[in-house]
Amino acid sequence: MTEKTKQVLLGPLSRNNPVIVQMLGVCSALAVTAKLEPAIVMAISVTVVVAFANVIISLLRNTIPNRIRIIVQLVVVAALVTVVSEVLKAFAYDVSKQLSVFIGLIITNCILMGRLEAFALGNKPWDSFLDGIGNGLGYGIILVIIAFFRELLGSGTIFGMQVIPDIAYSAGYVNNGLMIMPPMALICVAVIIWVHRSRNKELQEKA
Repeated sequence: MTEKTKQVLLGPLSRNNPVIVQMLGVCSALAVTAKLEPAIVMAISVTVVVAFANVIISLLRNTIPNRIRIIVQLVVVAALVTVVSEVLKAFAYDVSKQLSVFIGLIITNCILMGRLEAFALGNKPWDSFLDGIGNGLGYGIILVIIAFFRELLGSGTIFGMQVIPDIAYSAGYVNNGLMIMPPMALICVAVIIWVHRSRNKELQEKA
């Protein structure tokens, strides 16, 4: 794997993370992270859509008229999102209901359109695929971190299974209801950004 390929695949996981560095896809990060299971499913769904949309647009990049490129991108993304939505309804119906309209809103996810415009239109299919995988995983990592702490502290569960023992509740422990409310998701994102930038001082200088 060349240095460029490593950067394309691994860069979005931390130093160029789409959520906490580029500030893309924040809305869905706030909306689907009250529980860990839907957050993971959303992360996988976005990764699949970004990766394959990148490949398709990269394959078509020399044949798409510039004036209609956004329309073509939206059609490709909408088709992939429809496939993902139907697969979820068939094999993970309960999670599909929890995610509700947010699966459909993948179509308008800024990460998707950003990668199609900034990368897939100017690079080969394999590099575009890796870029999609990297950005999808970078997005997913943030969702999983937020959802883990929100579900654990807000509900006392992980994947719906109780992990905080009954003895803790008997001793006076109470789940933090604030953790499962949308404003707490924003605070969690802010904390992650603070920790990330404190460990990567050069990002503060660029900002």
